[in-house]
Amino acid sequence: MKLKNNIAIAENGFIFNAARGDSFTTNPIGIFILQGLKNNWDKARLCQEILVKYEIDEATCEKDLYDFLKMLKHYDLIEE
Repeated sequence: MKLKNNIAIAENGFIFNAARGDSFTTNPIGIFILQGLKNNWDKARLCQEILVKYEIDEATCEKDLYDFLKMLKHYDLIEE
């Protein structure tokens, strides 16, 4: 899973898809996940890093990460 090349991410959570002209916003954890995808982290690594950085249990991390990645795919921001 990889963030598409035409996606710009601002530090404040603004996301812009240059190919489609779409824009979105996300919270700090969303930004963290997007940066991890830019670094080619897989799902396991993403969840591991989230568990270290944020106070969250593993089951919640896996569910929320799955939901967020599903949303990114729906909006054509990532590729498998």
